[in-house]
Amino acid sequence: MAYIIAITNQKGGVGKTTSSVNLAASLVQENQRVLMIDMDPQGNATMGSGIEKSELELSTYDSLMEPEEVKSHIVPANVGGYDVLPSNGDLTAAEVHLLELDDKEQRLKKALQRIEELYDYILIDCPPSLNMLTLNSLVASDSVIIPMQCEYYALEGLSALLNTIHQVQEHVNPGLEIEGILRTMYDPRNRLSLEVSRQLFSHFSDKVYRTVIPRNVRLAEAPSHGVPVLFYDRSSNGSKAYLALAGEIIKRRRAA
Repeated sequence: MAYIIAITNQKGGVGKTTSSVNLAASLVQENQRVLMIDMDPQGNATMGSGIEKSELELSTYDSLMEPEEVKSHIVPANVGGYDVLPSNGDLTAAEVHLLELDDKEQRLKKALQRIEELYDYILIDCPPSLNMLTLNSLVASDSVIIPMQCEYYALEGLSALLNTIHQVQEHVNPGLEIEGILRTMYDPRNRLSLEVSRQLFSHFSDKVYRTVIPRNVRLAEAPSHGVPVLFYDRSSNGSKAYLALAGEIIKRRRAA
């Protein structure tokens, strides 16, 4: 049975998609069966997996509208060994169409119930906003990974996200947990990074991953080649960081 993780933060540019793609590839390296779901209409995780979003005939949108057909919407990543439920601009229409349905916040959950036995991990790349697509992701998930930069405004945004997670726990998905807080684009030479890290450990202790994702040129370049950084430059610091993160996540799961 798959362990389902939403990777979310309503603040853009914090590394959600980078983390989704590279964590998927890194978990495969640990012999895990992985599905990555692109819930962002921009389709960046789809493109970063080597799938041309403009050529898609079926996408996440179709899975939300017809959950029983989800298996036929899945495609393999170009490289990386994981599967993808891809996205494109069609997903924008889902916002409107979901509002017309009685079970609007349960559609992704219903789709994943049909395929979760096929995978060990399902990662959901959420859009950078707290909308109906994000709500579907949180309702379908067992836990949440929150990528964030160690900067002043990040802490303010984290508070709003935690409030949303609490509301989802209270009203729709009581089993939802915070899997971990992931520090991205990390620069240990920056005093603010060190101070924000200190505050995170003070408030969230073992929920903060020991692994940090550094600022890394190779990590930034890999999406333009449509591959995870593992297949662009395996020796890069970014690649090593995501492999370490995959190991840390698996170790936590086995200890739970």
